[in-house]
Amino acid sequence: RPSAPASSRASQQGYRAMPGGRYASRSGGVRPQQRLTSVRVGDVAPRERGDRAQKTYRRYVVRLAVIAGIAAALIIGGIAVYGSSLFAIENVSVTGVEHLTSADMEAMASVPADTTLLRVDASGIRNSLLQNAWVQDVEVKRVFPNTLELAVTERTIKATVEVPTDDAKTVRKWAVASDHMWLMPIPDQDSEAGKKTSPKIYEDAAAALSVVDVPYGTKAGIGTYCTDATVNNALDIVSGMTTELSGRVKTVSAAGAEETKLVLDDGTEIAFGKAENIRDKERVVLKIMEENPGVVYVNVRVVERPTWRSLS
Repeated sequence: RPSAPASSRASQQGYRAMPGGRYASRSGGVRPQQRLTSVRVGDVAPRERGDRAQKTYRRYVVRLAVIAGIAAALIIGGIAVYGSSLFAIENVSVTGVEHLTSADMEAMASVPADTTLLRVDASGIRNSLLQNAWVQDVEVKRVFPNTLELAVTERTIKATVEVPTDDAKTVRKWAVASDHMWLMPIPDQDSEAGKKTSPKIYEDAAAALSVVDVPYGTKAGIGTYCTDATVNNALDIVSGMTTELSGRVKTVSAAGAEETKLVLDDGTEIAFGKAENIRDKERVVLKIMEENPGVVYVNVRVVERPTWRSLS
């Protein structure tokens, strides 16, 4: 078999791999064989996820550091402002008072002269004001930059009660609220105490229900709730009325629960008794008065057996 030409053999040998990781070039020189590396497809995704996780972590650390720095600055600034005289209280505003004066409220609030809106003890001021019998509720508001507002809800006079004195020789008129709290003894308007009392108190007392003939031994105290059964019975009767009759009751004689008697604005007397079946008793009284002109007395202590008396 004829042998291949020398030039052809040399050409074929130039592309043959040589021992030791070398191969011959076409020029006849020998150069190192390049190593080929391979990566499995399954390794790519975990590696990319790791890179992303590291980047996310670094961003998280940077953000956390920024937030911590801002928080520290705010805390330091807040402490500085809290301890400073910024927002010092220069005005105390009082709203909602009629029976108490603004001066009375400011004195009871006792706001320290060197305090600020940030340091003021609003809860303590509120609790202090609630100790006054006239104050039913109060909201302490901070009005920046320098005003403290006391928004008061006052109790009102439901009735005046003639309470016997300890020596039983006379009576003392007391104001009582709708929730049966004793508000204050009402001084004579021409006395020294009366001149210091709000005119609104005398105005409301004159228009309020008058409870008289209260038994000896009835106790009244400012800021305490009435515990006398006869007085509470009288107040409950008028509070429980739902017809126009309630507006006509001017005086209640409260010698005892069974003996409770109402006196209307025209002088008509109604023996009402206990604060029971109030609406039924109202209905019967109104019907009797409508059907019997000139009636001056109605007894509904036992609502099923009413009696009455008229001038005609």
